[in-house]
Amino acid sequence: MKAYVFPGQGAQFVGMGKELYDNNAMAKEMFEKANEILGFRITDLMFAGTDEDLRQTRVTQPAIFLHSVILAKTLGESFRPDMTAGHSLGEFSALVAAGALSFEDGLRLVYARAMAMQKACEAEPSTMAAILGLADEKVEEVLSGIDDVVVPANYNSPGQLVISGSVKGIEVACEQLKAAGAKRALPLKVGGAFHSPLMEPARVELAAAINATSFNAPVCPVYQNVSGKPNTDPAQIRENLIAQLTAPVRWTQSVQNMVAGGATHFVEVGPGTVLQGLVKKIAPEVEAVSA
Repeated sequence: MKAYVFPGQGAQFVGMGKELYDNNAMAKEMFEKANEILGFRITDLMFAGTDEDLRQTRVTQPAIFLHSVILAKTLGESFRPDMTAGHSLGEFSALVAAGALSFEDGLRLVYARAMAMQKACEAEPSTMAAILGLADEKVEEVLSGIDDVVVPANYNSPGQLVISGSVKGIEVACEQLKAAGAKRALPLKVGGAFHSPLMEPARVELAAAINATSFNAPVCPVYQNVSGKPNTDPAQIRENLIAQLTAPVRWTQSVQNMVAGGATHFVEVGPGTVLQGLVKKIAPEVEAVSA
């Protein structure tokens, strides 16, 4: 069975999507439609902007979504997913690819999400850090004893967990986790504490946009970040999408459940190869490739 997976923030690169735009008429049309919906030429920033341009949340998120979804559309008849999943932002790409959301609605929601998250980041300085070489349970135990806001944010693969919280909380957590045996505790260059309680203002703002959008039953199960479990019910998909902003991304669990559900072949659709690496760590027995 084939599982298609879609990357999240961090996978962007200058020039992303240009080849699709130049060589495929449908892709070009979709990119131009996106420029129109967003009200600015995001394609200029994607194809010829700077790293700095692409790092702005309001650009990064729609750019990765567009690259992923348009690439999936250009696969044509060969794109027949038995299941899909996306990492954080990638969940929106996975839902559009599986037919649960239209391309236009997906893009509008991603842009609303990016703007809401950027606003929440500016309201309260916050950050994230990657913790390597420590069991998830040990990380959870250490974090539970810290007074500042600091929580598990991304369960990426066994021995790789990203934490999220206040600047002070992350500093304290990194020290304590290294003392507890973590091989490394690396602060990340991100705009704020994604997938933590500090994203609550963004969650409230995005909930209004999600609730005003129509969702369809997807053509295949979508394994969602919040539970790591498959969903085909539009009401449940919507609920999980709203909860996603303040809840951890259970990527390890999602991949394990996809394999348990019969996935033998994972295809990463979008910029970068991060998810293939994670899939291989979580389930070395499966094949993982780029679209």
